[in-house]
Amino acid sequence: MKPHRPRKRFGQHFLADPGVIDAIVTAINPQPGDTIVEIGPGQGAITGALARKAGKLHCVELDRDLAASLRGRFGERDNVVIHEADALRFDFCSLGDSLRIVGNLPYNISTPLLFHLIEHRDCIADMHFMLQKEVVDRMAAPPGSRTYGRLSVMAQYRANITPLFDVLPESFTPTPKVRSTIVRLQPLKKPPVDAGTFENLAKVVTAAFSMRRKTLRNSLRAVFSEDQILATGIDPGQRAEQLSLSQFAALARSLPYDTN
Repeated sequence: MKPHRPRKRFGQHFLADPGVIDAIVTAINPQPGDTIVEIGPGQGAITGALARKAGKLHCVELDRDLAASLRGRFGERDNVVIHEADALRFDFCSLGDSLRIVGNLPYNISTPLLFHLIEHRDCIADMHFMLQKEVVDRMAAPPGSRTYGRLSVMAQYRANITPLFDVLPESFTPTPKVRSTIVRLQPLKKPPVDAGTFENLAKVVTAAFSMRRKTLRNSLRAVFSEDQILATGIDPGQRAEQLSLSQFAALARSLPYDTN
């Protein structure tokens, strides 16, 4: 079989460092009773270790050549199922409950894929991902930091986020231009704050960060009057990056529940 040539349109960078591979498997700590879903297993860098240690392993791979290769290597294992599918459209909850999701997510779809997975949080126990370091920094950022933004607020509303360790570009083939980070996400069954509805929180956060250099009285002008912002106890002279999740939730609660 010819060596697989990484496809740019899929954002393929294959992990090749044995030390990093071992560290990732150790962080995941697969157990015999686990159902693990590996997104984008690629050339199977960690697939073998997961298959040996987990009770059931589902692999979701979009690239048909890689999916065929994985079927050739792991298809005879009773506990491994290869799904040739797009993870952005995949129904993860169809695989069961308390799923453990892992993967080296393509940088070009990482953010929409994270939001898609968070929508399946009711059937997910935890997630371990290799992501671009910049994305993890944004997800875990506290209010007031340069990287704090829409992704920070919405991710922290849905999950506990724990960056674990960085991975150098030299650990991949081909070598990417950016650093990566392994991150653990534990979906929250109940949000840490009351925002009324997820849709209202998303509307407020999106509007606030669409003009992050402007004050709230300007960035939220289409959603709130200045007096309405003041009524929630928030200074309309602040910028979005200064607000905590609980403050965004307070703004969201003040909107009618039928707002889209």
